[in-house]
Amino acid sequence: MATGTLIENITLAVIYTVLGGVLGVLLMALSAFIVPRIVDLMTPRINDEKEIAKGNLAVATYVGQITQAVILGISIIIAAAIISGIF
Repeated sequence: MATGTLIENITLAVIYTVLGGVLGVLLMALSAFIVPRIVDLMTPRINDEKEIAKGNLAVATYVGQITQAVILGISIIIAAAIISGIF
């Protein structure tokens, strides 16, 4: 069992949760910005922005799914970190 008073434990849990939430928001914004550029570097012969502008749904879906997968993975990691900070 954790040492300290109940108020101290609740305060620390709230602090960990808020910090984890802020870190999560920053990582989501960063990954939503960086991941499409990484995909663009991995597919040098395909200009994603031009293909999406032309209405190529396959490219738009591909880039969107990769970005969503990375954001979901980071969300799971941040959630685990927040939960471990509470307990």
